[in-house]
Amino acid sequence: MARPHHRLPHLALPVFLKLDLGWFWHNLAQALPLVFAIFFVDVFDNMGTLIGVCQRAGLLDEHGNLPKIGRAFTADACAAMVGSCLGTSTVTSYIESAAGVEAGGRTGLTALTTAGCFLLALFFTPLILLIPDVATAPALIIIGIFMLQSAAKMNLDDFTKAAPAAVCIMAMPLTFSISEGVALGLLVYVGLQLGLGRWRTISPVLYVLTVLFLLHYIFKK
Repeated sequence: MARPHHRLPHLALPVFLKLDLGWFWHNLAQALPLVFAIFFVDVFDNMGTLIGVCQRAGLLDEHGNLPKIGRAFTADACAAMVGSCLGTSTVTSYIESAAGVEAGGRTGLTALTTAGCFLLALFFTPLILLIPDVATAPALIIIGIFMLQSAAKMNLDDFTKAAPAAVCIMAMPLTFSISEGVALGLLVYVGLQLGLGRWRTISPVLYVLTVLFLLHYIFKK
């Protein structure tokens, strides 16, 4: 009797380029909230991660801004589009990049090396899946501690800045989302500024973001 031949499932064929654009246009009212939710998560997860990791790496300027951040967002947008064609969840920057920073990485070579390791890991997926989550959790806790060290550099003398920062720090682990923490912190900041009559100090961009965040929470299911 012949022994049955078992094959590993293909990693890409079930989801590769399985895009149903017809459903999108015929169900626009249902699709737009989904698109907005994915956009919301991608942009603000990426923004929070970029600022946090780059601050730890010492790549921010004296004003706390990341030079040429537009290129980083372009790379993230391209990765998100390619990832969606491959059928993955939204591709964005990962806070685990702090591990590379702590190891001394400061250039794109670190990211390329990590990408190469991920590519090799595809061939060992069954073995990797045998590793329980409890084995990787300590590494993530250490990364969180490294990121928390940056909080020591915040100016907490101004309550209107300290309160939003505290909300961000508490909301991110409680909601399991960087974007949710950023959103709630920004809403608290804008609310405090408006309550104190400092509406002129709020930039038009923050007003737009506040409206988008409110719409996100109103229509969120």
